Amino acid sequence: MKKPLAWSYSRMKNFETCPKQYYHVDVLKEHPFQETVETRYGNEFHKAAEKLVRDGTPMPERFEWAEPLVQTLKDRPGEKHVELKFGLTENLEPCDFFASDVWLRGIVDYLAVDGDKAWIIDYKTGKNAKYADPDQLELMALMTFAYFPEVNNISAGLLYVVADSFIRDAYTLEEWNHLWSKWFKRYAAMEAAHQNEVFNPKPSGLCRAHCPVLECPHNGRS
Repeated sequence: MKKPLAWSYSRMKNFETCPKQYYHVDVLKEHPFQETVETRYGNEFHKAAEKLVRDGTPMPERFEWAEPLVQTLKDRPGEKHVELKFGLTENLEPCDFFASDVWLRGIVDYLAVDGDKAWIIDYKTGKNAKYADPDQLELMALMTFAYFPEVNNISAGLLYVVADSFIRDAYTLEEWNHLWSKWFKRYAAMEAAHQNEVFNPKPSGLCRAHCPVLECPHNGRS
């Protein structure tokens, strides 16, 4: 049986931003991820929040300002999960994150399940919530419905801890077919690009300063 094209929210966003960049970065892996001060800060915050919710470990001094906020998540009723790795097959059935037939992968920062209700939080450490994308929450909600069949209603939010902003959304199990139909259409475009081996560039204002693919004719630094 042919192995499915595995994807995630980030891979989908990368493909839709620019198929050519996605091909060189995510498929060929010609440009390994380069850690920045900002990404290091975000990773350290995620780890500190994870330890507080899971183990009750106080947050380091540099993140003390956020501890009361994260503590409220720890104190929320229900079964808590942190940095939970989801995997789904093409049939939308739960599977191991690294299973040979995994089709979709996702990691939820914080999840609380209380009866037929659940709460999802994704921490963001950016300084501006202007470009917040709730699509990530939608995909995490759909995977939560698959993993926890008792859940019928999900409240979710992108928590911008530095920008002091909270982008909310809510989902119901009744929306399952409607929501998945949108993702199937988006996935079909990415799958077709792989099948046809055509990854056309999509020029934008990000080309000059943010794209590592120098061989692209639209890269102003090439």
